[in-house]
Amino acid sequence: MQLKVTSPAFSNKGNIPREYTSDGSGVSPEIKWSSAPSGTKSFVMIVDDPDAPSGTFTHWVIFDIPATVHELPKNVPTTETLPNGARQGMNSAHKIGWTPPSPPHGMHEYDFRVYAMDKIIDLKPGCSKVQLLDAMNQHVLAQGEIAGFYTKKK
Repeated sequence: MQLKVTSPAFSNKGNIPREYTSDGSGVSPEIKWSSAPSGTKSFVMIVDDPDAPSGTFTHWVIFDIPATVHELPKNVPTTETLPNGARQGMNSAHKIGWTPPSPPHGMHEYDFRVYAMDKIIDLKPGCSKVQLLDAMNQHVLAQGEIAGFYTKKK
């Protein structure tokens, strides 16, 4: 199954506004999703930059988003656990929560992937993307993504 993932901040394959990057205030963009299958117990979102010079750079790892939640608001706090119970993992900058795009050169793609899970992952906050992916194995009911692009301002 396919989740429909959108953002009021940018269109799929569109440019991510400066506000959500290191050139702006660096807050996380609002992300919405719909079309979750029955049996969904939680959601996961992972944001990656596959164009990073040293290989894929993970900008955000968030999991155990309740099944009743279908969006992340703009400017999600960079805390281990959110008020709704969602937990955040470690990104490639070794930080919890959103790390804004800051490509060293050229245009980079940022893939916001949302997964509908048939269980609560129940890992500790601060887990790695690898640990999360391992825990997700064979529990993904549906997934979807939105991609945005950003070029660092000189």
